[in-house]
Amino acid sequence: MTDLPHKRQGIAPGEFDFKTETDKSRRFDYLLQQTHLFTQFMEVCKRPPPSPLKMPQKFPPMSPSPRKRKVSEGASRQFRLTEQEEDAEMIQTHTTSDSQVLHFSFTPFYIKGGEMRDYQIRGLNWLISLYENGINGILADEMGLGKTLQTISLLGYLKHFRNIEGPHIVVVPKSTISNWGKEFQRWCPSMKVITMIGSHAERSEFISQELIPGDWNVCITTFELVMREQAAFKKFNFSYLIIDEAHRIKNEKSKLSETVRKFKSTNRLLVTGTPLQNNMHELWALLNFLLPDVFGDSTEFDSWFEAKRLDNEELVERLHSVLRPFLLRRIKAEVEKGLPPKKEIKVFVGLSEMQREWYTKILSKDIDIVNGAGKVDRMRLLNILMQLRKCCNHPYLFDGAEPGPPYTTDYHLIKNSGKLVVLDKLLLKVQQQGSRVLIFSQMTRVLDILEDYCLWREFQYCRLDGQTPHEERTALMEDFNSPESKKFLFMLSTRAGGLGINLATADVVILYDSDWNPQVDLQAQDRAHRIGQTKQV
Repeated sequence: MTDLPHKRQGIAPGEFDFKTETDKSRRFDYLLQQTHLFTQFMEVCKRPPPSPLKMPQKFPPMSPSPRKRKVSEGASRQFRLTEQEEDAEMIQTHTTSDSQVLHFSFTPFYIKGGEMRDYQIRGLNWLISLYENGINGILADEMGLGKTLQTISLLGYLKHFRNIEGPHIVVVPKSTISNWGKEFQRWCPSMKVITMIGSHAERSEFISQELIPGDWNVCITTFELVMREQAAFKKFNFSYLIIDEAHRIKNEKSKLSETVRKFKSTNRLLVTGTPLQNNMHELWALLNFLLPDVFGDSTEFDSWFEAKRLDNEELVERLHSVLRPFLLRRIKAEVEKGLPPKKEIKVFVGLSEMQREWYTKILSKDIDIVNGAGKVDRMRLLNILMQLRKCCNHPYLFDGAEPGPPYTTDYHLIKNSGKLVVLDKLLLKVQQQGSRVLIFSQMTRVLDILEDYCLWREFQYCRLDGQTPHEERTALMEDFNSPESKKFLFMLSTRAGGLGINLATADVVILYDSDWNPQVDLQAQDRAHRIGQTKQV
């Protein structure tokens, strides 16, 4: 490939290095002011921060730099500043002292798709503060609070107030890529956004005709494609590297994490609504990605949080102190007062006669493993659990269980599953009251059975699973959300439909079977319980 035009190298190489060094100086000052814990991490910084911000009283004043001290003592002229060094210092002082951090109290003029909520404007101000202090951060608001909009508003601020048009890169799951593109178009149409997705031939044409020429502000691509096409992305000095669903890089040795760490970027932002599962090393991996010069050693970081030396209260307090400068997390109950709280109902259902027969067969066949006799193979035990879950969902998931041939769609489809008996009564009731429904299941073959059921009941529906093409996903969501839509229910695979999908026109969410990970179920519920919802979910 040819070299990039100078315009689209983002920040020129020399300017890129200078900006990085300036950010280091600012960030250490900022971190020292935030919490005394960071004095332990600052020993790696060899030069004193030049920022005029006042240092906390508990820190001793910084000594003058060696060069200036030797000049004042009459040392030889070789220690004096060169013209280039003095120019750089003057530019640095000017940008540090004269630049004022903007704080918005209302929706910025470049946001065109509507009004931002108060907490979203506060989130934008927090992101701007991080940028101006040279800090990378984690936007970790609960799902459904508009993290995408807050991120877009930050990039709009850089373009319209700092004259930084990019290039920016946004790395997202495949399920959210169309949503990110639509949100940019809706909220900030002044940003020119390109999306990399498609086959190998389509991507090659995209790289040569759109990516490399560089007439764009933001490039959106997926986790998989950023690894496959990393050679093209390495040619850019990105202004912002943004990763959605950032818990995907909590393992610093994963291929995705190693790939994005190779990219040159002035700033980094992680976006995630999924909290980490109490793993300190995963937290260090994210902080190391954000600030490798501060959080460089995992063993040193772990030593700060040794549970043997700290009780739980002290451990939590210390963790909050470390995360305060980097992480912003709000939950819906705290900030979105106008959103009606969701109401959860758990329905316990018995087994049908056919389900009892199949359940007994499965247990009888592998009773030794269930009772723990002999050497228990974990994979075989997990397989038994999966077979029992299939039986609880619907016995027709087993080959030979459905009567036939000929195979007919009739009431036997309902009566042979305890869950479907209850679901049938529930759907008929909520349809009468004017509600619209989302149904989630882990198993795509359960969706096949539900699809037959909907055809028999003459329910109008949409279906989305892992095999649904990208373009069709977008069309299905638009069809379901349109004001004139006649679709009564939307069936989704929990794994394929848990992220980046806004179906707030529905007000009933049914989890036909729960996931082992409770976060997946919460994500499924938040497809409807999110901003824009006017009914109780």
